[in-house]
Amino acid sequence: MGRAGSEASKQVALLRQHSDSAAAAMPAPAAAATTRVALYLRRARLIDSLRLRMRSSPPSSPPPPPPDDPVVALHAIRAAPTPSSALSLFRALPSAPLPLYHALASRLASLAALPDLRAHLASFPHPAPPLARLRLLAAAGDRAAALEAFASLPITTPPRHRRAVEAHNLVIELHARGGHHAAAVEAFRGMVREGALPNARTYTVIVAHLASAGFVDGALEVFRLLPSLRVRRTTRQYNVLAEALAAAERFDQLRWLVREMAAVDGVMPGPQMRAAIAAMREAGHIDGTEDFVEELSPNARIGYAVDDAEGEGDSEEEDDDDDNGDANHGERDRGKIANQTLKPWLDPRELARALDGWDPREVAELEAAGFVWTPRLVCKLLRSFKKAETAWEFFCWVACRPGGFAHDRHTVARMVAILARAGHVELVERLLAKVRADGILLPLATVRLVIDFYGLSKKADAAARVFREGESICGPISRDNLALLCSSLLRTMAKCRRGLDAMDLLEEMMVRGVLPDLQTFSGLMEHMASAGDLKGVHRLLGLVRQCELRPDGYMYSVLVRAYCKRERAALALRVFDEMRAAGVAPDAPTKALLVKSLWREGKLREAAVVEERCEDVAGGLPEASPGHVWTASAADLKKVLDIYSGCFAQPAAQAVRLEQGDAPSAIGA
Repeated sequence: MGRAGSEASKQVALLRQHSDSAAAAMPAPAAAATTRVALYLRRARLIDSLRLRMRSSPPSSPPPPPPDDPVVALHAIRAAPTPSSALSLFRALPSAPLPLYHALASRLASLAALPDLRAHLASFPHPAPPLARLRLLAAAGDRAAALEAFASLPITTPPRHRRAVEAHNLVIELHARGGHHAAAVEAFRGMVREGALPNARTYTVIVAHLASAGFVDGALEVFRLLPSLRVRRTTRQYNVLAEALAAAERFDQLRWLVREMAAVDGVMPGPQMRAAIAAMREAGHIDGTEDFVEELSPNARIGYAVDDAEGEGDSEEEDDDDDNGDANHGERDRGKIANQTLKPWLDPRELARALDGWDPREVAELEAAGFVWTPRLVCKLLRSFKKAETAWEFFCWVACRPGGFAHDRHTVARMVAILARAGHVELVERLLAKVRADGILLPLATVRLVIDFYGLSKKADAAARVFREGESICGPISRDNLALLCSSLLRTMAKCRRGLDAMDLLEEMMVRGVLPDLQTFSGLMEHMASAGDLKGVHRLLGLVRQCELRPDGYMYSVLVRAYCKRERAALALRVFDEMRAAGVAPDAPTKALLVKSLWREGKLREAAVVEERCEDVAGGLPEASPGHVWTASAADLKKVLDIYSGCFAQPAAQAVRLEQGDAPSAIGA
């Protein structure tokens, strides 16, 4: 960003005055002898000393004295380099609250210390929750026990019988990491069949599995499908693909990947991506990499070991990145960095919590601490603030710090999204105007996020303005991406109960040749049906046919539910007939609802016919129709499944396994 970014930082700081009223409305924190930032810094020094001692002392030496502060103890256990050091520290504590039990279990699991983990789980004061137990066993590589834990997980109540999405993710990853390719594919198939909606972590596991097995083209195909599934493409996915493409010297595709990362998704490059960009530049392919030169040679002063206390789960936006690629992540690398120089410990969540309310005393302590601010660290801290007002105060404050920091497209994009989520329309528009005046283009993903977040804060008009100004914010927008933005705006209008405006926008976009996808139509149908507008539902169904789209099981189930809810069982029966004629089977809850509605309206013969026709479905009715309104259609999910299963069904898959000696896959998703 260079000079433009520096100018933007100075001008952005001028906006600080607009947050004064919001900050003044916050209650002042209670007086304390020690500020929260000072307490955070003291804890950080203690954690660093414990980390250093645990790595520098010989294994036979006594454990370090246990800390009095349970927060320090928790982070020290997470940083323990060996199972014995973690256990020694835990046992030396005078008392251990439940979070410390979980911290030790997570550390033992990440170090694959199965006997110690089993013994520790048996000593829990209260049994670990089923999903937590599955996560621990899967991380430790205990496949049999993890699958048993998965089978014992509670299933949600009718009509949607399904397990948690993260439970499916853990099982798929467990199979993939162990080289059980067919089992991983079947686990994903079972997830879709059960009606669980795959999320970003699901696809991270799949992309990593395909790439590690040598199917880079298949991994890229899945990656390209993610925007149509409304799934965020993450740092880890970019890392996996960049590493594979660089190793194969496929620099043209790597250049496309870099462009998507910067212009579309706005993702900061992780360590593998930075290494891939460096390899591409060394090979003479420098086009499109100029903005990353500074990233490739980071300043040695800015190294922090960033704690990823909550890195287990679905949040994976940047949790494997720090300022120089040495993130801590609970150090799940199983002790492999024991011989590396330790960097100062930093937990953005704890620091953000200490700054909550933006008290002047806390700010003075932060300034005196002498942090070296970088866009990556600023983004991490912005993400950790619970209040948009505090994030905004920090954003303006850090722009004025000495030391050469300048806001760039990443920090501005993060701040814009935070303000939009909180409904601060005026601040968003002023910030967008500033960066637009300075010629800074934000990622396309930021425009989508703002439109989506305005749906949460019920700001439909502001969302429409951002949509109309999209190209001035992020540059030229392809037809496919314009359709995604349109879908986001239609969803926001539906959330704001602006159905008529949504229909006007839909017709406008269709006239321009931008056709919505099936899941967008399903979302609008569900919205119209909930508002009792059956005419609107009919109209949308006509537009689906006009666009030559084929309704899937999920759309049919939306229609059947809409008609049954309004006591129009005859219309629901007509949809059922069309559905069966198209070769689509209803899911069991939809069939049950239709039969019940027909009985209620006295149509006993028709109800019996529905029951009879459903008995003819081979293999029985599915428990749920694949797909979801606004996000994923059955066809898109089938594409992913076909790619995933097709790769491992190829004859080449057997050759890859033989070449690898059927070794476990190296998947770090």
